[in-house]
Amino acid sequence: MLAAGTAAAADLPRLPPPAEPVLWNWTGLYWGAHVGGSFGESSFSDPAGPGLYGGSVRNPAALAGIQLGYNYQPNANWLVGVEADLSAMNANGTQSCMVSSGLFISANCRVRQDALATLTGRAGFVTGPGGRTLLYAKGGAAFLSERLDITIGNPLGNSTDVNDGRWGWTAGVGIERALAPAWSVKFEYDYADFGSRDMATPSSYRLVPGVGYFATPQGTSKVAQDLHAVKVGLNLKFGGDVDARFDDYHLRGSQVGDDSVERGAIEVGGRVWYSSGRFQKDLGATTNPGLQNILISRLTYQSTAASGEVFGRVDGPYDMYLKGFAGGTLLSGRMNDEDWIANDGIPYSNTLSDPVKGSIAYATLDVGYDLLRGRDYKFGGFVGYNYYRENKSAYGCVQTAGASAWQICGSPIANTVLAMTENDTWHSLRVGFNGEMGLGRGLKLSADAAYLPYVKMFGTDNHVMRTDVTDTVSPEQGTGQGVQLEAILSYQVNNAFSIGAGARYWAMWATTNAYTNIFGTECPCQTLPTRTERYGTFLQAAYKFDSLR
Repeated sequence: MLAAGTAAAADLPRLPPPAEPVLWNWTGLYWGAHVGGSFGESSFSDPAGPGLYGGSVRNPAALAGIQLGYNYQPNANWLVGVEADLSAMNANGTQSCMVSSGLFISANCRVRQDALATLTGRAGFVTGPGGRTLLYAKGGAAFLSERLDITIGNPLGNSTDVNDGRWGWTAGVGIERALAPAWSVKFEYDYADFGSRDMATPSSYRLVPGVGYFATPQGTSKVAQDLHAVKVGLNLKFGGDVDARFDDYHLRGSQVGDDSVERGAIEVGGRVWYSSGRFQKDLGATTNPGLQNILISRLTYQSTAASGEVFGRVDGPYDMYLKGFAGGTLLSGRMNDEDWIANDGIPYSNTLSDPVKGSIAYATLDVGYDLLRGRDYKFGGFVGYNYYRENKSAYGCVQTAGASAWQICGSPIANTVLAMTENDTWHSLRVGFNGEMGLGRGLKLSADAAYLPYVKMFGTDNHVMRTDVTDTVSPEQGTGQGVQLEAILSYQVNNAFSIGAGARYWAMWATTNAYTNIFGTECPCQTLPTRTERYGTFLQAAYKFDSLR
């Protein structure tokens, strides 16, 4: 019987081992599209000497564009290539500059960036099953189209401007994954440096106490600029079959041999987000939106926060998904209040209120569709809504710039006394892309890039210590745009539980129809372009319920 059993077992057919993924080759011409965001900084030197405050303009922007490139893969592990890309941008940042003294009528520097182009070489390492993952570095030339202006504050409004482009260099790193014979998705970070350029500064006036104002001639400022960009892109290989798939993956849907679709994969979790923020509003000297860069005052709040939040994602039928998160916390920080010719003829003043106490609350809900989906990757687009509220209360007042004979605060005010409050709510429409890719050994990289084509801001300012007005409350509003970026690296502990770490950047600006009914006055109203940023890192843990089929 033993011999017969052994013989029978030997006669059973042997199943072949699972087939190895077909080796993928990256050689060929490709084109694609990308979305993402950038953060730049433009530093204006002061020809009169070291500045007391400001001088560096922050330039957050959403970007979207196209790329064209060619890859050559001479062997299984290495790749070289060339790539050109062009991105439209919408940066619009301002900051105080030429603040060499409180006796000088200083300026407002504004930077608006329209487009970014690069031409780079690429070198990469090919890895992963089937050689379908590419880790690459790139470097080459960059071109930035922009407009710069320097405008002296109230009441002069003298201005100089530059409206052209400038060349620089760029370097970056990224990861790209072939999802199907014709399709690949990439996550990329780039840095660009545009060096320094000369720009004329407008003439102004300096106050000599007890004597009067004396004119100061034009000078020359050196403007140094750099830029950081994050992109999520989708590439299509020329000549590839857009409907074809790899043998071990569907282009859409689930794994080979299973024609059903996921009907309810649910992931829920929690995060702790450690973030920094910056809120800035510019009070114009006139009611003309075209002259909103001529300022009479500016308030800048800087804050830090540690937020708790919950998040979730549901992968439904027909490659649809629903995702979102909500959270909030207390925050702390400080506030600078700048004024130009605002009190008794003082040229420029800057006061500090510290601490600032308050809270933030936020929520996002997106509905999306996976254009590409496989066993360990997803890539799709989404539309959604973001809510963001920030309430701030500033305490104390100490003058940090300005002639000692004119004290905006009177005498220093203790930091236990409430000086003013600022409460703002931002409503935003989101349009963007979301991608996930498995890196092996339980690791997964995911990224989310959203452009905010419509942002609406409502705010209320209360100068609680003002005694020279009948109403201390100033309603505020404006419309604009923004960008929200997020990247997460997670580790799958088991089939259901994962942990991860990520980074997030938000920027929103309301510079269109932005105004305030200052101290309750009727319109026409003073211009009030307003900008907010929040950025930081987070830790998360998530649980995924088995999907239903």
